[in-house]
Amino acid sequence: MVIVRFRTVEMRRRALGCLLGRFSGRSWATGEVLVPEPALQHLAAEGIVFSREGAGTYDRIVRLNEQANASAALGEPAGAA
Repeated sequence: MVIVRFRTVEMRRRALGCLLGRFSGRSWATGEVLVPEPALQHLAAEGIVFSREGAGTYDRIVRLNEQANASAALGEPAGAA
Protein backbone atom coordinates (compact mmCIF):
# COMPACT_ATOMS: atom_id res chain seq x y z
CA MET A 1 0.00 0.00 0.00
CA VAL A 2 1.18 3.51 -0.82
CA ILE A 3 0.07 7.00 0.08
CA VAL A 4 -0.64 9.39 -2.78
CA ARG A 5 -1.80 12.98 -3.06
CA PHE A 6 -3.58 14.74 -5.91
CA ARG A 7 -2.96 18.25 -7.27
CA THR A 8 -6.54 19.44 -6.90
CA VAL A 9 -9.66 18.49 -5.01
CA GLU A 10 -11.38 17.82 -8.33
CA MET A 11 -8.60 15.43 -9.38
CA ARG A 12 -8.91 13.66 -6.03
CA ARG A 13 -12.66 13.26 -6.49
CA ARG A 14 -12.15 11.90 -9.99
CA ALA A 15 -9.52 9.44 -8.71
CA LEU A 16 -11.71 8.23 -5.87
CA GLY A 17 -14.54 7.70 -8.35
CA CYS A 18 -12.29 5.60 -10.57
CA LEU A 19 -11.00 3.55 -7.65
CA LEU A 20 -14.31 2.98 -5.90
CA GLY A 21 -15.36 -0.66 -6.18
CA ARG A 22 -12.08 -1.70 -7.82
CA PHE A 23 -9.54 -1.22 -5.05
CA SER A 24 -9.55 -0.96 -1.29
CA GLY A 25 -8.09 2.10 0.36
CA ARG A 26 -8.45 4.95 2.79
CA SER A 27 -8.81 8.68 2.32
CA TRP A 28 -8.13 11.47 4.82
CA ALA A 29 -9.48 15.03 4.82
CA THR A 30 -5.86 16.23 4.79
CA GLY A 31 -5.61 15.05 1.17
CA GLU A 32 -3.68 11.79 1.51
CA VAL A 33 -5.13 8.64 0.00
CA LEU A 34 -3.93 5.11 0.77
CA VAL A 35 -4.14 2.75 -2.21
CA PRO A 36 -2.63 -0.60 -3.24
CA GLU A 37 0.27 -0.54 -5.73
CA PRO A 38 -1.85 -1.84 -8.68
CA ALA A 39 -4.15 1.17 -8.31
CA LEU A 40 -1.30 3.47 -9.40
CA GLN A 41 -1.26 1.93 -12.89
CA HIS A 42 -5.03 2.28 -13.11
CA LEU A 43 -4.88 5.96 -12.12
CA ALA A 44 -2.12 6.66 -14.66
CA ALA A 45 -4.09 4.88 -17.41
CA GLU A 46 -7.07 7.13 -16.62
CA GLY A 47 -4.87 10.23 -16.99
CA ILE A 48 -5.10 11.13 -13.32
CA VAL A 49 -2.05 13.03 -12.08
CA PHE A 50 -0.84 12.21 -8.57
CA SER A 51 2.28 12.33 -6.45
CA ARG A 52 3.49 9.35 -4.50
CA GLU A 53 4.02 10.39 -0.87
CA GLY A 54 5.56 7.11 0.31
CA ALA A 55 4.81 3.72 1.74
CA GLY A 56 1.64 3.27 3.74
CA THR A 57 3.41 2.04 6.85
CA TYR A 58 1.62 1.42 10.11
CA ASP A 59 3.34 4.39 11.76
CA ARG A 60 2.40 6.74 8.92
CA ILE A 61 -1.24 5.65 8.99
CA VAL A 62 -1.42 6.09 12.77
CA ARG A 63 0.04 9.60 12.39
CA LEU A 64 -2.53 10.52 9.72
CA ASN A 65 -5.37 9.24 11.91
CA GLU A 66 -4.05 11.22 14.89
CA GLN A 67 -3.82 14.39 12.78
CA ALA A 68 -7.39 13.90 11.58
CA ASN A 69 -8.64 13.31 15.13
CA ALA A 70 -6.76 16.36 16.47
CA SER A 71 -8.23 18.58 13.76
CA ALA A 72 -11.72 17.32 14.51
CA ALA A 73 -11.27 17.86 18.26
CA LEU A 74 -10.12 21.45 17.67
CA GLY A 75 -13.02 22.11 15.35
CA GLU A 76 -10.72 22.94 12.45
CA PRO A 77 -12.08 22.64 8.93
CA ALA A 78 -11.08 19.54 6.99
CA GLY A 79 -7.60 19.85 5.49
CA ALA A 80 -6.47 22.66 7.79
CA ALA A 81 -3.89 20.49 9.57
